[in-house]
Amino acid sequence: MSSTVKRLEVTYNPVNDSNTFTSGDVITGQVTLEVLKDCEIDSLYIKFKGKAEVLWTERYGQTTVVYHSKDKYFSFKQYFIRDANLKDPSVVAPGIHVYPFSFQIPSQEMPSSFKADTGKIVYLLETGLSRSMRVTKKESTKINFASKADINCVSGLMTPQHESKDKKMKLFTSGSVAMEVDLEKSGFFQGEGLKVLAFIKNDSSREIKPKYCLYRKHSFFAQGRRRVHTKDLLKEVGAPIPPSAAEKVTQIITIPHDVEPSIHNCNIIKAEHRLRVYLDVKYASDPEIKFEIVILPASQASLVESAPPTTAAGFGFEPFGNPNPPVWGFGPPQPPAGPQSSDQPPPPYGAYAMYPPMYEYDNKYH
Repeated sequence: MSSTVKRLEVTYNPVNDSNTFTSGDVITGQVTLEVLKDCEIDSLYIKFKGKAEVLWTERYGQTTVVYHSKDKYFSFKQYFIRDANLKDPSVVAPGIHVYPFSFQIPSQEMPSSFKADTGKIVYLLETGLSRSMRVTKKESTKINFASKADINCVSGLMTPQHESKDKKMKLFTSGSVAMEVDLEKSGFFQGEGLKVLAFIKNDSSREIKPKYCLYRKHSFFAQGRRRVHTKDLLKEVGAPIPPSAAEKVTQIITIPHDVEPSIHNCNIIKAEHRLRVYLDVKYASDPEIKFEIVILPASQASLVESAPPTTAAGFGFEPFGNPNPPVWGFGPPQPPAGPQSSDQPPPPYGAYAMYPPMYEYDNKYH
């Protein structure tokens, strides 16, 4: 800052203990400007915007290709001081000046906040101070947004899952092993216990151990290309099952409180989660079963508990908000959010088979 402007900052007021916002919420706050002497200002504004963006590079021989894509969901702007002709700047007296603002988050389909090295989904409050013959000063702060659309757009969240697998041993291990695995549902909140019910039959000549791995899968899309990153979030090991035995096994896996929610409603970013259940057999390939699960924001668990019964696809969440808010940036009902460019939503994963192998991706994560 110059010697005249001592401080410029933007702050907002939390709406709940988790400091998380969702569709329809009203966000209020203030821009604080502190100046040490009379200050001529061309404009002072606050902007509220939401966007998704991906960016990465790949090398093909001596050529480096940049892959970039962006989705813009909304952008609202409110001026506190504005000189339309840039001829008569406003003069702000020395001292601390506070400018309150209020915006309503659109009740439209938007993904939750997300951040990774390759891409991000951000909801941002940004203030800008413009003065003659000087570069515009900007300060910003992000809000944490949890989408209801993530829940509404994924069907079958309360539907039980069942899979089975059997394998005949070869080489150093004889006999066979088999397992049947059940999950009570597909959707789980952050911090919730995921119950895995399994019937395991060990007709092999060796002891086996049931193992569990919860992992995430991030997919980024740009210019007809997809990049994937996977990461194991937690691993657990069950009690061993001796040869020639059959047991019913129950394992409770607690979803980490800080794991990001699944994202299925963004054109250029997907955040998915899988549970891999497998049998550790020495000197043999491990038979395994994979379940797709959806992780939901813990901040919205109370809405499900208090909501009347509904279909699995709706899962008790409906858009809500003040129909007549005294706020900026929210006039008549807005159309659903969509990409701001002519790019179409990414095609199915299989459509990318023509491209080079994907980085940081292993067959075990398919």
